[in-house]
Amino acid sequence: MPTTNFQRVVFAFLSVIITVHLFVFYNLAIEMGGMSNQVFIASRKVIAIEFVFAFLLQIFAAGPLSLKMAFSVVNPREDKPYVVTTAIICATVSLMCPMMSFMATILYNGITVEFLAQWAQKIVFNFPFAFFSQLFFIQPLVRFLFGVIFKKQLRKVRLSKTCLL
Repeated sequence: MPTTNFQRVVFAFLSVIITVHLFVFYNLAIEMGGMSNQVFIASRKVIAIEFVFAFLLQIFAAGPLSLKMAFSVVNPREDKPYVVTTAIICATVSLMCPMMSFMATILYNGITVEFLAQWAQKIVFNFPFAFFSQLFFIQPLVRFLFGVIFKKQLRKVRLSKTCLL
């Protein structure tokens, strides 16, 4: 959906800001034995840190790699847009989940002799939540917001494509 570098950065920003909030709440709720007001209070300490790491990882590592992974399986010119979108989401989750679970393990548990076990546990807990929240909630919301923000530019791109056909 994004066609320029600026649009890619805005799209990544929207995705990351929503995702980080949900995952910080989710992981803190797990660490604290359930959801409570304390989760929201504790989240203020880590949201900014996780946002910076997630945004940088998405822009410089996971974003470009997930497109390569997805396009090795689907062809954006031939496959239906929902198939391409789903492939990109799956590739992004498969990259970002282990990387951000690694960061969450460091932030919440520190580096201890149990680090690998704690990291693996976070991946197991986070992956289903990441997959389903990205597929059914976060990415549809981000695509809607992105469409609202870049309505004029996207209309021009669509018109220029139809004129070429």
